[in-house]
Amino acid sequence: MKVYVDQDLCISCGLCISICEDVFTWNDDDKADAIEDEIPEELIDDVETAVESCPTEAIKYK
Repeated sequence: MKVYVDQDLCISCGLCISICEDVFTWNDDDKADAIEDEIPEELIDDVETAVESCPTEAIKYK
């Protein structure tokens, strides 16, 4: 599984980062961004929680 953050929808609330900082981080535009690599198996539940929790539905599956 891979995910990305739609930069046009991200409002920089940081919820995804607080849920799973191993996958999500701040980029140079102060918006959330996701790692490019395949999500490690042990983080999939946290990533799914972040996807479901995003207030603007900015996190998408690749």
